[in-house]
Amino acid sequence: MSVAGFWLLVFMLTVYVLLDGYDLGVAMIAPFVARSDGERAAAMRSIGPFWNGNEVWLISTAAVLFALFPQAYASLFSGFYLPFMIVLWLLMLRGISLELRGHFPSRVWHDFWDACFFIPSALLVLLFGVALGNLLRGLPLNNSGFFLGTFAFLLNPYALLVGVFAVAALGMHGAAFLMLRLRGAPSDRCAAAFVWMWGAVVLLYLAVTLSTFLLRGELGGIHFFATAMIALSLAALLAILMARARNRDVATFLASAAFLATLLVAAAGTIFPYLVPAYPGGRNGISIYSASSSGLTTAFVFTIVALVATIAYSAVVWRRVGRKVRV
Repeated sequence: MSVAGFWLLVFMLTVYVLLDGYDLGVAMIAPFVARSDGERAAAMRSIGPFWNGNEVWLISTAAVLFALFPQAYASLFSGFYLPFMIVLWLLMLRGISLELRGHFPSRVWHDFWDACFFIPSALLVLLFGVALGNLLRGLPLNNSGFFLGTFAFLLNPYALLVGVFAVAALGMHGAAFLMLRLRGAPSDRCAAAFVWMWGAVVLLYLAVTLSTFLLRGELGGIHFFATAMIALSLAALLAILMARARNRDVATFLASAAFLATLLVAAAGTIFPYLVPAYPGGRNGISIYSASSSGLTTAFVFTIVALVATIAYSAVVWRRVGRKVRV
């Protein structure tokens, strides 16, 4: 059941990245592809019906982590108090910008909230990538499993490289979503720049993969699993390029989602069976077996029921408001 709980968390986190990832990606690329006030408003409208619900997956993942593995929850949320406060403020600024931008017909008002839409979103993706990089690298823990490092320790070169890669990958994902949802000049600009964005993602992907291999000496304890995920990631990258060459927007977005999913599953396989790996690697971290809750089975069942309801609701929303947005 501990293994099932681990992969349930991976599934929920992956869904969050795929859904809120395109929200964040749209925010990051909007200043470059949406040049007029009306175009930027249309870019915001393209994610308007979805962004709030997509963020629920992040909150739900944290709640499920608390229910299934409370020791890991305590270690992460107490050790990363400052980064989590920064993330909270960035999430609030992004949400406020989406809600308040259209309240007054003022250019200064619009430009201010456009900046609050772009900057917090880019910083959020960078911080999430840095957090993932530190999990892959490991964290300094004491015997009780609590974090001993500082905020500066988290900003190491490897974690920053993963953060930059996350910015590029989600920027490409956001561009794929804009081409799918938006009609007009911003969508055309995304299509024109997409190959360059894809090339940047490929280069950073190779750099992160090589750095992970050099850092850990292997790509996870399950060699076949890690190799399979790398092969699937490369296949997804090729599928993205082929779909874009044929101007198939839906296929491009789905291939981008598959690429992100394989990356996250590969990262999970790399740290398995640890939720919080230790640094240096020879020390014990917090594993799924030592951190599991006494009520693991009950929490798992209730989570599955809630997931089914959430997925059904999301499907209804997409059917009702999934049409293209015009500038």
